[in-house]
Amino acid sequence: MPLYHDEDQAMLAETANQFMGEEGAISKQLRHWRDRDCKDGFGHELWKQFAEMGFTGIMVDEADGGMGMGNVEAGIVMEEIGRNLTPSPFLTSSVLAATALKHASDDLRGRYLPGLLSGDSVFAVAIDEGVKHRPETVSTKAERSGNGFKLSGKKDFVIQGASADMLVVAARTSGSDGDNDGITLFAVPKDASGMSHDAVRLVDSSMATHTTFDGVELDGDAVIGEVDGGREVLNAMLMAGRVGAAAEGVGVARGAMDMTIDYIKQRKQFGRLIGEFQALQHRAAHLYSEVEIARAVVIKAQQLLDAGSERSDLMASVAKAKVSKTAGLAVREGVQMHGGIGMTDEYDIGLYMKRDRALQEFLGDQYYHANRVAELSGY
Repeated sequence: MPLYHDEDQAMLAETANQFMGEEGAISKQLRHWRDRDCKDGFGHELWKQFAEMGFTGIMVDEADGGMGMGNVEAGIVMEEIGRNLTPSPFLTSSVLAATALKHASDDLRGRYLPGLLSGDSVFAVAIDEGVKHRPETVSTKAERSGNGFKLSGKKDFVIQGASADMLVVAARTSGSDGDNDGITLFAVPKDASGMSHDAVRLVDSSMATHTTFDGVELDGDAVIGEVDGGREVLNAMLMAGRVGAAAEGVGVARGAMDMTIDYIKQRKQFGRLIGEFQALQHRAAHLYSEVEIARAVVIKAQQLLDAGSERSDLMASVAKAKVSKTAGLAVREGVQMHGGIGMTDEYDIGLYMKRDRALQEFLGDQYYHANRVAELSGY
């Protein structure tokens, strides 16, 4: 498969680029909501515009009213989100939760997908139970209670948890905490009795919660997939989310790089443009190469995932590890080449560094995924 977009995907990329550049720009969205200490961290009006553009349902099957597209197309939108640091629930709602809901019953899909397609609903995923991403261990319990389940436990760093109309929650219905089997996914509505949120603002100004489930009563129809068989659905959701996060990371890297290149073409020292200094030219050329390699890796991971390849899990971790390293390089080089002003809030380059830092931790950092690549390769 070629590591570039076909004609239809290129048209989508052009549309997403123009839309995010105009409606999702830093001054119009990120700075606007950050400076107002917005409790959601994003604009619901923009989310409605996402829906009007068809973006919210990009990974929803046509039979359910969506666009019926795949991870490549979702990644195109994610890259432009990253490039403009556009705050939105796209990754959690239209990628992670939408992937999980593909495995849900007709009733659950009919209950939640229309709100996603219209831009009226926001979804979150509650997976992690500590400071680091370790989905192999799930200790939140879902015990049988009448015709349903009683959910108890705590989830950490649930992105947009307090804003969500529904949370996809991974819980243990059998076995011990580290067992691969015995996991079940649940669709938990926002008004569930016994669920509480402790909201925190992350370094990039996005909102997350530490969510506690204190005997939350759920009907049996809240189950996504099969009872005790949720690990497969969870893995599918994680792969899509990791590839989506990697695509956003490529956008963050490209945005930081473009801003830096523009700056060194204008900034003068000793009577010369600093972009004329060979040392900075070498660093800029190296950064460009690394960003293009990372982008190619992400496209490959997206294509394999859409094709249902057995190698998609491996390539999702390759993409997340590579992009985390590359985006980190891009934002560090950006701040350094801007000089001291790069550390000030007046310039946007520092915002890219903050977004990169939060994004690296989401769904596993480069060390977690480098280790997964080694294990999946037989080491």
